[in-house]
Amino acid sequence: MTRVKSLLVIDDDRVLRYSIQKSLSSAELEVKEASTAQQALDIIYRTPPDAILLDLRLNETSGIDVLKEIKKGHPNLPVIMFTAFSTTSTAIEATKFGAFEYLLKPVDLSRLRLTVQKALLSQVQGDDREVIAANTPEILQDSEVCMVGDSEAMQEVYKKIGRFAPTQSNILILGESGTGKELVAKALHYHSQRRQAPFIVINCAALSENLLESELFGHEKGAFTGADKRRAGKFEYAHGGTIFLDEIADMHPTTQAKVLRLLQDQRFERLGGNETIETDVRVIAATNRDLTGMIQAGLFRGDLYYRLNVFTIALPPLRDRKEDIPDLVRYFVSCFKTEFGKDQVEIDARVFDCLKLYDWPGNMRELQSFVKYALAHADGQSIRVAHLPSTIVRRSMGTSLAPGDDAPASESASSPDSLNALVQQYLEKGEGGVYEVLVRVLESIMLPAVLAKTKGRLQEACDILGISRNTLKSKMKEHGISIDAQISSKSDQRDQNLTVWP
Repeated sequence: MTRVKSLLVIDDDRVLRYSIQKSLSSAELEVKEASTAQQALDIIYRTPPDAILLDLRLNETSGIDVLKEIKKGHPNLPVIMFTAFSTTSTAIEATKFGAFEYLLKPVDLSRLRLTVQKALLSQVQGDDREVIAANTPEILQDSEVCMVGDSEAMQEVYKKIGRFAPTQSNILILGESGTGKELVAKALHYHSQRRQAPFIVINCAALSENLLESELFGHEKGAFTGADKRRAGKFEYAHGGTIFLDEIADMHPTTQAKVLRLLQDQRFERLGGNETIETDVRVIAATNRDLTGMIQAGLFRGDLYYRLNVFTIALPPLRDRKEDIPDLVRYFVSCFKTEFGKDQVEIDARVFDCLKLYDWPGNMRELQSFVKYALAHADGQSIRVAHLPSTIVRRSMGTSLAPGDDAPASESASSPDSLNALVQQYLEKGEGGVYEVLVRVLESIMLPAVLAKTKGRLQEACDILGISRNTLKSKMKEHGISIDAQISSKSDQRDQNLTVWP
């Protein structure tokens, strides 16, 4: 006869406990409840359940502390953490201390049911998850390594950081440019047992072959022209700590071979020297390129790749985690508002609607630049759609209203069919602020076309547009249009004017 499994729900919310109990209880699963940490620990001591669902915040204590206590006596008991108050640190911390899964409230019941089933199955088959020792060093607060985003894609990243950080293994971080690979590397270091030792960053793409080797391994006096004294390398300075090799795909094959030897033996020689130096360093590497394709093309060593790729963390591009955009914008605003003389910045909700329609090819780096642009152009303490760069407004609309390669600017911009299609497209999206957005789109097309026609003569452009010189200058500033960039070709002129920030 099959034994009935048991799930213990630990949460101080009576209504939530009741809802979970009613939803998950079955002939095969008994759902028990506990409203306090002490009550839960008493139940676990008397009759350990097969799985636990634990809230991160309890009235009298932290769920992390309860998790640690459970793991002391029952290291293989699967504990599912869930919370409505997630931060980067708590997600990493929960996983690091052995949580089976980390879910955000409100929890989708079908997902919760599947997670509980997996937890129960792991108990039957034996979970091979590494159990982190109770004496793992305390982690840094969110302010030390700030990663923003509660999307499901980022939650997976946090969990991997929590699982991989306490190990001594090398890690490879993959992701497009601007996705935050260095932030992840810092989090891995600061959540590891090496956190008190150095964390050193080397950009492999920024240095020539000889300079990179000298930076990594150091050199002896006279090793090359200009080497007037002995110099220690970063692998010496990082002893006991972590080296982050950014843009590892740009490393020269000769240097790759030397790094491979270090990873294998933890020893190396300085340039021009014979003394073998031993070091204890963990390597975290990152790239935005396809290393497997480079290996097939003979551009990257396969043996180095396998040494680095013990664990892999793939970062999602911003276009795949657009639900994080409001939080990211608020965070960047808090970082830069003082620089731009803004104390209490308000952001129109329609701004977020527009930003979510844009694909952000530059990822968070581009979003950060946008925030600076918006703060610089904002009137007073409010950021509105009118303060968005024209490139973002137009591309977020997914429209080709801008003049085409084979159509004059004036013809395309004034086409009733194109204008009507744009209006209908925006209305179908059901977004607010239609007037403000469409006026902004039209301005971004009309002003470059008129200025190109007048070859940058402002007064003549004002006469055509029927606006004052001050108004024209203000509009040009909003759209990032420079007279100096004016050229005779309208299509070329349009392309130059679309550049809003460097």
